[in-house]
This record gives sequence, structure tokens and C-alpha cells, in this order.
Amino acid sequence: MIHVRSVTQDIINKDKFDLRPLVASDQAMIDLYAGDERVAHNTSRIAHPLPPGHTEAFIKRAQSADRLEDIWAIDASKDGGPSLTGIVSLSRMDRNQSEIGYWVAPAFWNTGIASGAVEALIEANPQGCETIFACVFQDNPASARVLTNQGFEYIGDAETFCVARNSNVATWTYICKLS
Repeated sequence: MIHVRSVTQDIINKDKFDLRPLVASDQAMIDLYAGDERVAHNTSRIAHPLPPGHTEAFIKRAQSADRLEDIWAIDASKDGGPSLTGIVSLSRMDRNQSEIGYWVAPAFWNTGIASGAVEALIEANPQGCETIFACVFQDNPASARVLTNQGFEYIGDAETFCVARNSNVATWTYICKLS
């Protein structure tokens, strides 16, 4: 793995994909994939249907110099795939901690893309974290397997509000200690 620093955030290179900062031209693919009800229902923050301007604002926030969350496109173009197969992010917390979030387009489910992206962020540790947290909906065991396969340990149940479902959803919380 090659780890290259860009002006705005890290670019993380893996064999079959790169994690790169979002660019304006990602808007159409994010609209397509995040607009899929299956994706939105497995995240806490994606509305369904996507409101006008949502993706453009999301990309602008991702590019902001004072952002609290680093967001990467999972770009498989170097292996003949699309330039965006999903999104992975790290939100800064206090005490050298971050929270990871991710989604992958349904066409790429069960291909190892999500596991590879999570693994890449753990290896690169671009925010210098000591601990990374994650929460997944309890009705999405595939996402929980992504975490446990990358060394995350279950620490408890909770719930969070899901915008697309307009309700609270039961979650499993995980932790990965890096130091």
C-alpha cells in the first residue's frame, strides 16, 4: 500500500482501489447510489428520496478545510471498475478517537469492497487515531461482519435515528483499538 498526502486529505492507494477525496464529478454516481433506498435505509444520515442539492452540499462539506469528517470515494477505476463504488469516512471525536462510516453501492455488495476500504483506513490511520468506533444497524449483519473481519470488537447495543426510515433503529456498537 502506498500512502500519499494530498493538499486537503490523504489519498490511500490499495492494489484494486484507491480511497480519494470527493470531487464535484462524483455527484452523479453518489446521487445514483445513495439514492437507492437499500443504501439509504442502511445509513443514519442519507434521506430517501434524496432532496435536491443534498449531494452537492455533501461534496462541498467534504472539501471544506474546516471539516470534522474526512470522506473518501472508494475508486476502483485503476482495476477497471467505476470511479466510485461507495463512500468511507472518518469523523473526528475527542481524545484521539474517530468514528468510521461507510456504504457501498448494491452492485458491489459481497465483493470485499467495504472490507477493503475499512482495512485501508485502519492501516493508513490518516487521523492518527488510537481508537475507531463504528455503529451498524442490527438488521444489517453484513455490515457488522465487515467490522468484525477487520478486528473490531462488539461493545454494546444502542439506537440511532435513521433519516430514510424516519425512526430510531437498533444498532450494534464496535471498537477497534489501534495503539
